[in-house]
Amino acid sequence: MQPQQYQQQRRKFAAVFLAFIFILAAVDNAEAGKKEKPEKKVKKSDCGEWQWSVCVPTSGDCGLGTREGTRTGAECKQTMKTQRCKIPCNWKKQFGAECKYQFQAWGECDLNTALKTRTGSLKRALHNAECQKTVTISKPCGKLTKPKPQEKRKWRDKSGNSLKRW
Repeated sequence: MQPQQYQQQRRKFAAVFLAFIFILAAVDNAEAGKKEKPEKKVKKSDCGEWQWSVCVPTSGDCGLGTREGTRTGAECKQTMKTQRCKIPCNWKKQFGAECKYQFQAWGECDLNTALKTRTGSLKRALHNAECQKTVTISKPCGKLTKPKPQEKRKWRDKSGNSLKRW
């Protein structure tokens, strides 16, 4: 390689190197110049908590329905709204459609009243419903039958013939 060509290559390399350093410095300054976004201010609202009515089914006594919500406050934009809701059809409605209870097994039949009872403790209340902590339900005992005495078992072989017991 001739000395002149060697010097030209060195100058090109130096120019590229300086351009690279200049670009890095410019990018660093640009990032440093960016201001961090201030956090959004949290608006303090004088609106009260939503108070919800019971769920009213669209048809029947369970399934999809609506409930009304209200709240108070001088500067509240919205003080009433309607929300969709659902009343499960397998819940015991006599204790309130929004109260779910965990029931014990049925007790023994009371022969005086011909009823059997069981107790349930509150498992869940939907939408802050007011529910009793424990409830008791009763139902008729049904047929009162004496258990049948078991018949003597007949022993049979694989082909179905009777066998004598020893």
